[in-house]
Amino acid sequence: MTSISDRSRTLRGRAAVVGFAELPPSKQPGDRKPLDLISEVSAQAIADAGLRPQQIDGIVVCPAMMQYSMLWPSIVAEHIGLAPTYLEFVDLGGATSCAMIARAAAAVAEGRCETVLCVNGDTWDPKGMYLKPPPLVSPLRDFTLPYGAAGANGDYAMAARLHMDRYGTTSRQLAKIAADQRTSAQRNPIALFHGQPLTIDDVLASPVICDPLHKYEIVLPCSGAEAVVVTSEDRVKDLPHPPAWVLGFGEALEPDPFQRPDFLVTPTVESARRAFAMAGASPKDVTLAEIYDCYTSAVLIELEDAGFCAKGEGGPFVEAHDLTFAGDFPLNTHGGMLSFGQPGLGGGMTLVVEGVRQVMGRAGDRQVRRNDLAFVHGNGGTFTEECSLLLGRDR
Repeated sequence: MTSISDRSRTLRGRAAVVGFAELPPSKQPGDRKPLDLISEVSAQAIADAGLRPQQIDGIVVCPAMMQYSMLWPSIVAEHIGLAPTYLEFVDLGGATSCAMIARAAAAVAEGRCETVLCVNGDTWDPKGMYLKPPPLVSPLRDFTLPYGAAGANGDYAMAARLHMDRYGTTSRQLAKIAADQRTSAQRNPIALFHGQPLTIDDVLASPVICDPLHKYEIVLPCSGAEAVVVTSEDRVKDLPHPPAWVLGFGEALEPDPFQRPDFLVTPTVESARRAFAMAGASPKDVTLAEIYDCYTSAVLIELEDAGFCAKGEGGPFVEAHDLTFAGDFPLNTHGGMLSFGQPGLGGGMTLVVEGVRQVMGRAGDRQVRRNDLAFVHGNGGTFTEECSLLLGRDR
């Protein structure tokens, strides 16, 4: 019998990202709605790919967090003037965007469609998120909230504190992640924090929001939208930009972290293993990484579980490496969500777009020196839903 790993390798390099677009993030979207942003960015991505809307026969979307609607795929398709034969709706929290690309690539490889638009966007009122009650049936509601863990800040702060107590990780090591990403944001004119440099000392001097995490270690919600176009290997040669080949992807889910044997061991271990197995690669082959950075503690733990360093060595790893776009381990080269902004579930798509941009060689002043293989990772919930993606310049 053929194993899952053997079958998954047949998907390697069968699809590629050939176009992308990204709207500048904004703290004040005015009267614009998610569909307005989605329509604009979709048209830009399709044009960037050198295609016409009529050539898009698949669409993958995710919920607009503040204005979610049933029948969202058909609503989005109708609004932007598409008539796809493949429609998909993905909701894996912060892992959604990587999972969207994985589903699009699989659909193309299986012959279900030829060209897929993956798009998301949101006009996000930061206060609105906390006014929405948890689902009626929810482990969060039943087993977490009653004990006082009322939000993501507390969860990721506890992860940071446990990592410090168990492995000796320091606040300075965590702060370096935010500072290095801010350096890269200074080369990204649309980043929210462009023109506002940040040092490690600046991070440590900022207010402690949830001990031990400081203000600049916590993501800033905003509005925005991103889109990418995924197409078949046969169509790639006729398009204007070099492709970013989808070489591997993997997903994994584990229960709420408070119910797991070890809070600091996440499903990233499995999602990354599957992605690397499909791609026939390993962490040492990766030349740049775009890793979900809702908090500095999330980045540190995801780096470990993806295999870039051993468990407990994340602190020394980030301390020893230059994480800027010009460094020896380029990480979140557009500034990451910490310095670019997090447009709802579209925050993860900013990482996908940046990975694609770098692999295509279209990053301009922040182009990394080696763009052979990008590791892009999404993290949903508190290390609950994880998706890893490998994008390559060559197949």
